Amino acid sequence: MTDPDRILVIKLAALGDVVQAFGPFAAIRAHHPDARITLLTTPPFAELARRAPWFDAVWGFGRPHGADWRGLLHLARQLRGGRFRRVYDLQTSGRSSRYRWLVGRGAEWSGIAPGASHPHSNPGRDRLHTVERQREQLEMAGLHHFPAPELGWLDADLHRLDLPDRFALLIPGASPGRPGKRWPHFPELAAVLPIPVAVAGGPAEAPLVRAIQAARPDALDLAGRTTLFELGALARRAALVVGNDTGPTHLAAAVGRPTLAIFGADSDPALAAPRGPRTAILRRVPIDALQPAEVMTALRGMDALPAESPSRG
Repeated sequence: MTDPDRILVIKLAALGDVVQAFGPFAAIRAHHPDARITLLTTPPFAELARRAPWFDAVWGFGRPHGADWRGLLHLARQLRGGRFRRVYDLQTSGRSSRYRWLVGRGAEWSGIAPGASHPHSNPGRDRLHTVERQREQLEMAGLHHFPAPELGWLDADLHRLDLPDRFALLIPGASPGRPGKRWPHFPELAAVLPIPVAVAGGPAEAPLVRAIQAARPDALDLAGRTTLFELGALARRAALVVGNDTGPTHLAAAVGRPTLAIFGADSDPALAAPRGPRTAILRRVPIDALQPAEVMTALRGMDALPAESPSRG
């Protein structure tokens, strides 16, 4: 019996980028059904990937700090010893491109590293949306079947959260280093939504939740209380989702619920909008010029709220 081909996939961060790589992950597995596929990622996404159906192994040590010589040495040894026949670098950063030298030049390489056997050679690649850019990269590497990623595994039991039967999920946070991505009118929106409200995010979003609860005292605070699997389950059960350009909004869009993503000047939806079967985008510059009434109109246009939904008084 011969050993299976060994394939390495590189996707280091962040959550939204990982979610937008679900399609490429599924395509790589479909193209290499009998291969042993390893994902190189970072600790926040390792457990998520381990439950996904696309990988035989997940390495969560893909981005050691520059001063972490032991981590760098461990990474180098694992990459060199992996005996990979092909590498799909979906991170396509300077860091991940340098990993080609650690893997060994004998491996086929899909990405932008110098000397790659299957380069993504489109000079306009950075002007493509992430989804189209990664698909084109894989097509240039010989992949032509792109099945819809199966996401049934992205779920969890939510009984402990005591959720209402019907609720709106609000995602008011964003990357701490990108405060301009945060739409400031979530409290006003929560006050007029005609269904119960749950607010998701990390522990750092606690002040945003308090502001929402000041306007909507019955809003359910879930900030810092959910795993990524529970976040996916929350999105599945929500009547609608409204969020900024942030990873949890991408996750909600991917699982297929009505998701409205809000953009300002700090990011371009043409390059990074969440993708999903029931996803819509609102962009306003400056972001605080977008009013809650416009969001409500957009939600009704998505059939996420009744056309004549009454406001809370």
